[in-house]
Amino acid sequence: MPNTLTSAEPLLCEIHDGVATVHLNRPRKLNAISYAMADALLRLLDRMETDPAVGAVVLTGAGDRAFCAGADIHEFSETVRRDGAAALRDFVRRGQTMTARLEAYTKPVIAAVNGLAYGGGCEITEAVHLAVASETARFAKPEIRLGMPPTFGGTQRLPRLAGRKRALELLLTGDSFSAERAAELGLVNSVVPAGEALPAAQALARRVLAYSPLATASIITAVTRGLNMGIAEGLLAESEQFARLLPSHDLSEGLSAWVERRPAAYTGS
Repeated sequence: MPNTLTSAEPLLCEIHDGVATVHLNRPRKLNAISYAMADALLRLLDRMETDPAVGAVVLTGAGDRAFCAGADIHEFSETVRRDGAAALRDFVRRGQTMTARLEAYTKPVIAAVNGLAYGGGCEITEAVHLAVASETARFAKPEIRLGMPPTFGGTQRLPRLAGRKRALELLLTGDSFSAERAAELGLVNSVVPAGEALPAAQALARRVLAYSPLATASIITAVTRGLNMGIAEGLLAESEQFARLLPSHDLSEGLSAWVERRPAAYTGS
């Protein structure tokens, strides 16, 4: 795959030292998610998942105002007026597929929230594995103001992260909230000074890349599946992930390196 997509694309992607940095690229629209952008992101994720040059993905917004201001409401509203069934297919299912793909992706996905993260942008932040926010970032669940619930997974993931009552307050009022509040609620891992979200997210990606990609994928899989299971089923999923690593070079190398007090040389095999 090319290291950089052209600026005419709804996404920009560059790969450096194992980290793919993906920019949502509609800055004049505050990086609102169009159908074309959602489709492009799914295609890009498919390509990067099997690309050995990519070990982690950092997702951010183009420009200095927004990470993602949500779905493209003008495009969506036209679909609603034309055909309700098409709205379910083209908008809801597409958005849910996108966030589910991010959540279950086998390589770590880290959001660098560099500005507004409203609606679908907040739902992307909820779905990815890790997130770093600029201190100037703002979050909101404003769908209630449109007379609708969130449709990209926000009614399900936010309560799991923040708790039922705190999530319902945000979902039912549409009030915006700060990056510090997002950290308190578990939406982001850390808050950094303005302009530093992207380098901080890239640095976090490099910390993760220091370890076995097989172990990383197994942890992401066990956690993602386990959140939707009872504890007994979750423990079984955890055991299954460990069993898959038993014949791997990386497990043998990790144990040997620990015993021999040396850095491990992981190969992803």
